[in-house]
Amino acid sequence: MDDSVNLLLLHLVFSTLFIQSIATKHSLILPLVVKKTASISASKPPNRVAFHHNVSLTVSLSIGSPPQQVVMVLDTGSELSWLHCKKTPITPLIFNPLVSSSYSAIPCSSPTCRMKTRDFSIPVSCDPKKLCHATLSYADSSSVEGNLATETFRIDNLNLPGVVFGCMDMSSSSNPEDSRTTGLIGMNRGGLSFVTQMDYPKFSYCISGRDSNGVLLFGEANLPWLKPRKYTPLVQMSTPLPYFDRVAYTVQLEGIKVGETILPLPKSVLIPDHTGAGQTMVDSGTQFTYLLGPAYTALKNEFIKQTKGVLRVLNDPNFVFQGAMDLCYLVESTRTILPQLPPVTLMFPGVEMSVMGEKLLYKLAGVTRGKDQVYCFTMGNSDLLGVAAYIIGHHHQQNFWMEFDLSNSRVGLAQVSCELASQKLGIGL
Repeated sequence: MDDSVNLLLLHLVFSTLFIQSIATKHSLILPLVVKKTASISASKPPNRVAFHHNVSLTVSLSIGSPPQQVVMVLDTGSELSWLHCKKTPITPLIFNPLVSSSYSAIPCSSPTCRMKTRDFSIPVSCDPKKLCHATLSYADSSSVEGNLATETFRIDNLNLPGVVFGCMDMSSSSNPEDSRTTGLIGMNRGGLSFVTQMDYPKFSYCISGRDSNGVLLFGEANLPWLKPRKYTPLVQMSTPLPYFDRVAYTVQLEGIKVGETILPLPKSVLIPDHTGAGQTMVDSGTQFTYLLGPAYTALKNEFIKQTKGVLRVLNDPNFVFQGAMDLCYLVESTRTILPQLPPVTLMFPGVEMSVMGEKLLYKLAGVTRGKDQVYCFTMGNSDLLGVAAYIIGHHHQQNFWMEFDLSNSRVGLAQVSCELASQKLGIGL
């Protein structure tokens, strides 16, 4: 996960992996534990996976020979996939390479060890056994380190031998959610990402509301009940810039609306500057959405204006949710339904993403003020995080069919009930 993207590991908690093939000729579907690719492959059957949406997006896979079951966070903002590895008897959520005949550590002399990736904030090195050693550090101060290796990953009856990943035997994290997963599956456009190695030119997913099912599909989504997607192109940057991630799913934010009011934002606020700062990334590895300071302030002020008399602002300058969300409200504890709220629409070339209703406010569990509950606005200020980018998190991707079309360098969206989509694809948990 890119530093700007690893705010919260969102784990779509996968119960059991229930994988079925569908009649469509060009796809593979899984119950959404969630997420792929770069080279163009002509005739791959579709595959689908179901997922369970809690606070994170996770996918359950079988890895190794004989297969071991692992749970991995789905992250379109990261390149290298990795697993917690322990060279001891198998314990839950830990991968043991010693009992796998298909595991192979990568030596320092391998060209793979010298591949460039933004994931390595610390350059790779050689360990005492002359094996490729990597360290990944994230914005929440967590880190993992271990050896690069290859292994066989299994999705349904599809075997993927020789997949490069990190077998990490050291980690540090203060997030209790991290102990509930085996690792992370990197889904960006980089050379080491899982989607690139899997060799599918297109993947898509659909995230339902909290505690409900979803679906991940690799390949063509030729589904008669699915609305045609509207597409926006991926932003290409040929020149390396210090703050621009060229393998992220970057789209161009053109404007923001609150209700029918378009915020008066100059174009310069929405496009990357000469350093690459200011790109807009679609990221399943981040929970909420974050905007650069000027855009966030304009949105915050307009939302307060349009909800005056409908919502009561929590006027506490010292209260900032997750370090970046300083617009919070008091709601009576007896209230079970939120008042009607103006939708917030993110505008892109060719497509709009409207966020409305309960997706705009997040109830903070266990946080009260007297008899009131505290809800916070689900878009935050990336400046407060020290992140020079716009990030569209998975919370606001709910009930959109999100298609990542690598062969045509574009992202497609279609509004859909993801719960219904899971049912139609025969996925249930």
